Amino acid sequence: MTDGTIEYVTAIIGGQLFGLPIARVQDVFAPQKVTRVPLAGYEVAGVLNLRGRIVTVVDLRRQLGLPVSDDDIAPMAIGIEYRGESYGMLIDVVGEVLKLDADSHEGNPINLDPRLARVAAGVHRLDAQIMIVLDVDRALGGIAMAA
Repeated sequence: MTDGTIEYVTAIIGGQLFGLPIARVQDVFAPQKVTRVPLAGYEVAGVLNLRGRIVTVVDLRRQLGLPVSDDDIAPMAIGIEYRGESYGMLIDVVGEVLKLDADSHEGNPINLDPRLARVAAGVHRLDAQIMIVLDVDRALGGIAMAA
C-alpha cells in the first residue's frame, strides 16, 4: 500500500468478484495433476507439485458452499503462503490487478451472504459491482487447523 492505495489481484468465484491483497499472492497458475488426499476435508481438492513445492489445493467454491461449476473452463489457482505452508486457492477466473483507494474500503454489508461474510474482510464498491476483499487467513484458517 502506497499513497493511500491498495492493490488487489481480482478473481471470480461463482459469479462474485473477489479481491486478494497483492502482498499475499505468490503465484497465479493453472493447476495440473491434483492428487486427491484420502480423508481430507471436503474443501481440499488435493495436493500438487508446483516447481518442487507440495501445495495443498483448496476449492473455494466448495468452501463457500457453491455448486460445482457447470462450464468447461478449467479453474485457475492463486498461490498463497499461510503459516509457512503453500496453498493454491481454486477460483473460476483470475482477473486483473486493481489499485483502489484505501478510503473506498468499507466493512461487510449487513446483508452480505453469511457464507461470504465468513471469509470477507470488507468490500469495495466499484462502478458495476461489489468486490469482496478475501481474508486469506480466515479462508485458510479452518483448513490448516484440520490438516
